[in-house]
Amino acid sequence: MAEFKLYTTDEIADILKVTQRTIYNYIKSGTLKGIKIGKYWRVRHSDLEMFLELGTNL
Repeated sequence: MAEFKLYTTDEIADILKVTQRTIYNYIKSGTLKGIKIGKYWRVRHSDLEMFLELGTNL
């Protein structure tokens, strides 16, 4: 199984220099693909890279 990195919404917010609420809005709208583990959202490294390539204009 390939190794992959999961980021918390707080880590993503720090990386993108936006609020955590903005990250939740991106996930809710489908702009950023997130995975809910328990009650917390996580974002795979590959999904973050795709988001950065495509931006918010999907």
